[in-house]
Amino acid sequence: MADLIHRRLDRLTPAERKAARALLASYPMIGLESLASFADHAQVSHPSVLRFIAKLGFSGYSAFQTSLRTELEARLKSPLAKHRREETDAGGSHDFLQRFAEAACDNIRQSVASLPRSEFDGALDLLANESSTVYLLGGRFTDAVAHYLYMHLRVLRSGVHHVSGPPVSWSEYLLDMDRRAVLVVFDVRRYQGDVVRFAEEAAKRGTRVLLITDQWLSPIAGNAEHVLAAHIDVPSNWDSVAAITALVEALIAALNNREWPRLKARIRDLETLRSYYEDTWPKSESEGD
Repeated sequence: MADLIHRRLDRLTPAERKAARALLASYPMIGLESLASFADHAQVSHPSVLRFIAKLGFSGYSAFQTSLRTELEARLKSPLAKHRREETDAGGSHDFLQRFAEAACDNIRQSVASLPRSEFDGALDLLANESSTVYLLGGRFTDAVAHYLYMHLRVLRSGVHHVSGPPVSWSEYLLDMDRRAVLVVFDVRRYQGDVVRFAEEAAKRGTRVLLITDQWLSPIAGNAEHVLAAHIDVPSNWDSVAAITALVEALIAALNNREWPRLKARIRDLETLRSYYEDTWPKSESEGD
């Protein structure tokens, strides 16, 4: 539903948009409260909330809440629960590789189709702004994708840092984060508490947050300036990062293409430096004379 809200924000009236942003800021919990409580949190009228959920395609508040509860169950699903479902869904299909590949490709297609281009362009603007310092952070599995983006960005621009080490040391990065900083944070379902808290503290310091998450949206969405949501469900105990990686690679390619007149000299300089070190480093014994 959060994915749907992001796609339809431009069609909402100001009051309906207030209801939408209130829901996204405490997603999905406000939507599970009473209509009166939702309206009070959003500081809009009851009819404005009802018009908002009608524009999402729901016949009433009860149907809206039922959908949220179903989604909440999916967000919290553990690998054990997913395995039970996969055993049931496997059916007679013996070509698991084909089935998995089709699911991953569908995730990429759905992610691209549902992503507002304004969100992608906004994310690109944040990464292209060289007056800012960029920090990247991910969770237990998504940090590998964060590091992948970091390795590219450090070639394409200066002022890029990968938040690494044990969570207790992350506060050292927060010391330097302010309105001139951008945090690119990765967080997918069974959302990681320490990652969420880091993003919240960064936002309090004025840091602009770019969230890359799943279709159910991390709680960080409430503090994010831009959100790139990717579909992650595949026939496995584990979620897939294929669509997330595709979005990251699209950002890298778009940034490279957009900034190429400036980047050309930077990459030429980098290639010269690499050539110098390759020529001067001593060869290992395995390379021979």
